[in-house]
Amino acid sequence: MKILGIVNITEDSFSDGGKYLAAEAAIAHARALAQDADILDLGAASSNPDAKSIAPDVEIARLAPVVEALRKDGYSISIDSFAPQVQRWAITQRVDYLNDIQGFPDEALYPDIVAASAKLIVMHSVQGRGKATRINVPPSEIMERIYRFFEKRIAALTRAGVSRDRLILDPGMGFFLGSDPETSFTVLRALAELKRQFDLPILISVSRKSFLRKVTGRPPGEVGSASLAAELFSVLQGADLVRTHAPKALKDALAVWAALSRNQA
Repeated sequence: MKILGIVNITEDSFSDGGKYLAAEAAIAHARALAQDADILDLGAASSNPDAKSIAPDVEIARLAPVVEALRKDGYSISIDSFAPQVQRWAITQRVDYLNDIQGFPDEALYPDIVAASAKLIVMHSVQGRGKATRINVPPSEIMERIYRFFEKRIAALTRAGVSRDRLILDPGMGFFLGSDPETSFTVLRALAELKRQFDLPILISVSRKSFLRKVTGRPPGEVGSASLAAELFSVLQGADLVRTHAPKALKDALAVWAALSRNQA
């Protein structure tokens, strides 16, 4: 199981907007996360419903010095962006992962993807395109929507020549699934079946998400324990990668869980 540490190089992320906007702050934060994370997931444009749009050249300008420094350190890097211009730039930087909340819908990008080696985090969202919005999707409908999305997108990518072993599936969470918290919980309960359906690695990103804040009544800075509970449940359901703001807490919890599980009858 791999842990992705979230580095928001943004001014309006819901959890820590502005805190790591300066390159020096982002680099220091990333290095701290890398003590416990396997991969550093860098994003320079927020995707929450209230975030403002950022031009691709601004994203690249924010990312470039951070990627350069972390590459020299030898860290594994993921770029979180749905802008094709940013994704093309990331490919030239030879990053290890591309993380797209739209799930790579632009077929014009496929030749560049095929020629690259980065693994692709293909995320489903009910919005289809762009940042999250507040759409109400009944829990009873969500899994069928997710299955249909991944069937089509996997077929499109592999038909274009992308090797299937480069794909990682992310069903989305929070507002990417809808405004009803139960929709996200429904997907978490169905992770094992989702993995069986496609036989591909599953990534889950629940950290500080809206559905956990709504259930607990806590603000983003106080929902760490709820995030950890959902992350552990996801791993037990078969998640292969977890994207989180708190790699240390998750790594420690997994170590304790493994110790408790040893030599059980």
